[in-house]
Amino acid sequence: MRKSLALLFTSALALSACAPTLQDAPVGTAVTPPIEWRTQLGASAPVEAAWWESFGDPQLSRLVEQARLNNPDVRIAAARVDEARATEQASRGYLLPSLGVGVEGGVQREVSALGRPQESVAAQPTFRASYELDPFGKNAARVDAAEAGVAASAAAEEAARLAVSAATATGYITLLALDARLAVLEDTLAARQEALKFARDRAEVGYTSQLPLRQAEAEYQATAQLVPQLKAQIARQENALSVLTGELPGGIERGGTLDELVAPAPPATLPSELLRRRPDIAAAEYRIAAADAKMRVARADFMPSIDLGASAGLALSDLLADPISVWSLGGSILAPIFQGGRLQAQLDGATAQRDQAAWAYRSTVLGAFREVEDRMAILANLGEQQTALEAQQSAVADALRHARNRYRAGYTPYIEQVDAQRALLGVELSLVQAKADELTTLVGLYQAVGGAPR
Repeated sequence: MRKSLALLFTSALALSACAPTLQDAPVGTAVTPPIEWRTQLGASAPVEAAWWESFGDPQLSRLVEQARLNNPDVRIAAARVDEARATEQASRGYLLPSLGVGVEGGVQREVSALGRPQESVAAQPTFRASYELDPFGKNAARVDAAEAGVAASAAAEEAARLAVSAATATGYITLLALDARLAVLEDTLAARQEALKFARDRAEVGYTSQLPLRQAEAEYQATAQLVPQLKAQIARQENALSVLTGELPGGIERGGTLDELVAPAPPATLPSELLRRRPDIAAAEYRIAAADAKMRVARADFMPSIDLGASAGLALSDLLADPISVWSLGGSILAPIFQGGRLQAQLDGATAQRDQAAWAYRSTVLGAFREVEDRMAILANLGEQQTALEAQQSAVADALRHARNRYRAGYTPYIEQVDAQRALLGVELSLVQAKADELTTLVGLYQAVGGAPR
């Protein structure tokens, strides 16, 4: 028996000598992080696990928590993790022996040695065991690939949860910005209604012509037609937020106004930390590991397979006085000789998949650094933009006051007041957008740095 096993192993090693070698990952797929960020933001703060709470709105926090639990994309990602774990458990079965029990039996009629017909009833219960030896690591590589798949799925789930958290926070901020735009429009509409009344009173007493009245009516209606458009946008935004949280489309309760939201300090992170903080980068790295393991499986297909088997049972028949025990013990070795290029094609395909995973990793890393740099650049310049807008608002409001007084005193035509009103409305809407941009960029930066450390 020992000589037979030794012969099996010796033959297997001899046949495995012609197996191809594995190729390294393509040159250039690795990424070296920069020493520091291109844009410096000054004061920053460590990222908390529930970073969305730093915006100071309990309703925002509630929506984010609800979305992290109920969003369909998050649920799908969690189910993929369960699927990967089941695949891993199945792959571990290759490392264990296979056991089975069965019964063979039947009734037969045959010719006896004396030339007479005879009938017999026979049965043979059997216990079988088989085990595939793994000297070349094929089954172990299957397990490694499955384990890396579980890790990649878990990281992808965390990436989905982070993306949903950021989308929900951004959607809520956008909703508050739409509310603020509606408030600006309603205030402007009230001011233009007052101007329309003044123009109508002057026209009715014959102090002015119909031109200022028609101009005032046109400006009033121009503002009024924007209100229903904005209300429709608010309804659509509420519906989108409801679906993000896993609910049917419906209204969204507000926890405050856009001005009441707190702009937290930017998250603090170093470029070298980004590679281990971002869950999508971790998922891409695990996919490379899984692809490497599948390459090892494809290479092991060139190797001989060694199987050991054993069976034991009883032979039962009405022709026998007593049951007879039967058993067998043996092994086999099977090495591929000619497969029409199938094995090489499988290895080439696995290698190409590993190369794709390596380049996808580089693309993910470069995209992550770009996202961080883009948001830092926006934040670094938003302050100057808001300062300029506030100064412009003050100047335009003062210009509108002078234009209104001059028009009422009869020194200037109504069109000057119209121009000043239009300018003030544009500046006030731009201020609302700038505030929303600051907050949504902060949300995007929290997402870009990967949220809280894992």
